[in-house]
Amino acid sequence: MAEDVFKALVDPTRRRILDELVERDGQTLFEICGRLAMKHGLGLSRQAVSQHLAVLESADLVRTRRQGRYKYHDLNTEPLERIATRWLRPDAPEKSP
Repeated sequence: MAEDVFKALVDPTRRRILDELVERDGQTLFEICGRLAMKHGLGLSRQAVSQHLAVLESADLVRTRRQGRYKYHDLNTEPLERIATRWLRPDAPEKSP
């Protein structure tokens, strides 16, 4: 599980997506694409951003929810918290996934 998180975080575009979700959680694909273009100068296609989001979802760093015809992306910090706890507080019991 932690291996998936590290693989997801190695890419700078995925880290920028997470940064945008930290700043404003619950964004649609369209909103994320717009913020990446305006704030970071990344002119990625929606398909490319969607593929990055799929990697983040498979690492459980991003969760999606549907509301009507829209799909919203929310940051999930639990995998990062488990990693931090593993090394920063080794005496704390690990939570099961």
